Order: sequence, then structure tokens, then C-alpha cells
Amino acid sequence: MKKVLIYTDGACRNNPGPGGYGILLIYGKREKEISGFKPHTTNNEMELMAALVALQSLKQPCKVTLYSDSAYLVNAFLQGWIYNWEKLGWRKKKEPLKNKEIWMNIYEMTKKHEVTWVKVKGHSDNEFNNRCDELARNEIINNVDLV
Repeated sequence: MKKVLIYTDGACRNNPGPGGYGILLIYGKREKEISGFKPHTTNNEMELMAALVALQSLKQPCKVTLYSDSAYLVNAFLQGWIYNWEKLGWRKKKEPLKNKEIWMNIYEMTKKHEVTWVKVKGHSDNEFNNRCDELARNEIINNVDLV
């Protein structure tokens, strides 16, 4: 099984507002950058979309280490929240789960790929996380006037 490192980040101006995500895939010496934009979103949605798009972009099952500065994303798996949400019909206690479709799709991707989730400190000295943040913010800068 191929080993892939994935770094992701999401950004949103005004939250909610225009948002973007940035992804860096690293396989051996190869690197691939992916980014995207949504005109009206939230920071959490962009963090989740970054992880989903990254995992969906892998062409075959991989052993993935996914680095994110989103405690919400990483802790959903490390602390087992996602398994409770699934048991409750994709609800959070009695409330509907926000971004339910994205969570469901990320969960499906974790059945295809062996994913290790790693929380990194945002806006610090991690060059790969900083690059993803730059990609996400550039999506907003480059697209916000088009909306």
C-alpha cells in the first residue's frame, strides 16, 4: 500500500463568507497542490472539504497520514465523535450535524484508505501547513471579486 502524506487547510473571510481550501499531497519525492473556492461557506466547511477532496484525489487505496490544523476535523476521528454521529443517524445529540454530507463522505473515504490523523499548530513553523493556508487564502483573493 502506497504511503502518502497529506496537508490540508481551510480559510474563510468573515465566517460565513467566501472561503477556500488548500491541499498538499506528498508521495515520495512528488508533490501535488490542489485548491478550491466556495463563494459562501464557513471555515469548518472548508477544513472538511480540504480533507475530503484530498482523500478523493487518491487513485487507489493508500496509507495516509493527514495533517490538519483543524481540531474539529482531527478530533472527530481521534476522539471517536464520528462513530457516535454515525450511530445517531449523523446527528449530534438531538441536533442535525452541520456539514453532514461532507462528514459522511470523509467517513467513507476512511474505509477505503488507512488514515492516521495528525493535529498541527496552525500559522506556525510548519512549512507544509503554511503552504496550504496560502493556497486557501489565495483562492479567496483570486475569486472573491468574481462572485
